[in-house]
Amino acid sequence: MSTAIALVGRPNVGKSRLFNRLVHRRISIVHDQPGTTRDVIIEELENGIILMDTGGIGLGESEEDGDILSAVGEQVHFAIQAADVIFFVVDGRAGCVPLDCEIAATLRKSGKKIYLIVNKIDSEDEIGRSDVFHVLGFNAMISVSAEHGYGEGDLLETIDVHVSSEEKRNPKINSVIKICLSGRPNVGKSSIANALLKENRMIENPTAGTTRDAICCDLFFRENEREYYFKIVDTAGLRERKKVDNSIEFFSALRSRDAMNSADVVFLIVDALSGITRQDKKLMGEILGGGKCFVLVVNKWDLAYESVRQNLMSGYDSIADFQEKFREAAQKELFALSQFPILFISAKTGHGVENILRESLRIFGRASQMISTGKLNRVIQNLCERHPPATTSGKCFKIYYAVHCGTFPFRLKIFCNHCKRLSDTYRRYLENGIRSAFDLSGCPLEFEFIGKEARDLQSLAQ
Repeated sequence: MSTAIALVGRPNVGKSRLFNRLVHRRISIVHDQPGTTRDVIIEELENGIILMDTGGIGLGESEEDGDILSAVGEQVHFAIQAADVIFFVVDGRAGCVPLDCEIAATLRKSGKKIYLIVNKIDSEDEIGRSDVFHVLGFNAMISVSAEHGYGEGDLLETIDVHVSSEEKRNPKINSVIKICLSGRPNVGKSSIANALLKENRMIENPTAGTTRDAICCDLFFRENEREYYFKIVDTAGLRERKKVDNSIEFFSALRSRDAMNSADVVFLIVDALSGITRQDKKLMGEILGGGKCFVLVVNKWDLAYESVRQNLMSGYDSIADFQEKFREAAQKELFALSQFPILFISAKTGHGVENILRESLRIFGRASQMISTGKLNRVIQNLCERHPPATTSGKCFKIYYAVHCGTFPFRLKIFCNHCKRLSDTYRRYLENGIRSAFDLSGCPLEFEFIGKEARDLQSLAQ
């Protein structure tokens, strides 16, 4: 079993910067504003160690909403309880402050192995600054600079001590499906993540912008006597770029888009009562433009059900009628949606939430398949015979053969006579026909058409 290490300390001592240095990636948002980190950020190091970045302990209530402050405290408590080892991070420039003493007393009660990490010690000349922290009573103390890398080697050696001999002999290799929950602020992404995980891992709060980092969690899901491994990424709510009004929100948006780009399947979460907004359309365009598997998730279905039941919304005979009309409106607003699945769920009641995992399995399996050239060409031939391309000036577009050349996105190379004779309408017809024939709903599909003129140029180049 992997060892878990939690980075704990008061605000602005450099926990997130140290976390990013140890994982060799910019995952946690680093900012001078206290309270930037709220949820627990978890990442697995190459040696199998689980590293957790936490929010600052002791953020003043005047600086944060009381409910969010309480939730951050719960997240830190979770990390301390889940950790095997605690890295207590302090600020070597600021020196030992009363809050450090209070945190030290609390951490001792945990009974965990504790290392005192004195950060912001940039060189050997500054190591004397660490002496004042002996008053905290910890024997294991390491001086480091998260910004410049001083002492990183000592810290990595300390981490390596906690790698089990079994993990060193058998590095962890897993087949994993990475899913991303994306959408506007306050559509319920964190609530859905918590419902899937069956625990309150993400902070839920009606205040827009509560989630700032892209939070990644592991999930094991059992279906038909098989166990599947998922990584679920909850992202910050994405507003229109022109409405991003501070640097924290800007970096949150970057993390969210990075999470979408690295996911296998992206779930766009929308509000059942708000319907499809202009920002939802833009987000869908980004997801599809990135060649990602895509599913639309309509959350807060419990609220829609109650509104219909109590006749608070006119024009609907039943919840089934509302659902059908919502589907039709969504497909009209998002023109490509006829090729992608729609799930209706309620994170609050749990209705339909696990369908997110089931849909991920289905889409991932389909998007991973390789289609034989013979089968692909038979399907294309049938499509062309059923509905031949239109003739222009006595000439028509003609396909000679096609090959499947890649997945994620699903890529087809199609050899034809003249690419310019292919109309957008006929291209969509071929795409829909191929998607239907191989059950590729939710999977991105890319065509590369190679006409006679391109093949002639390739021949000359050779």
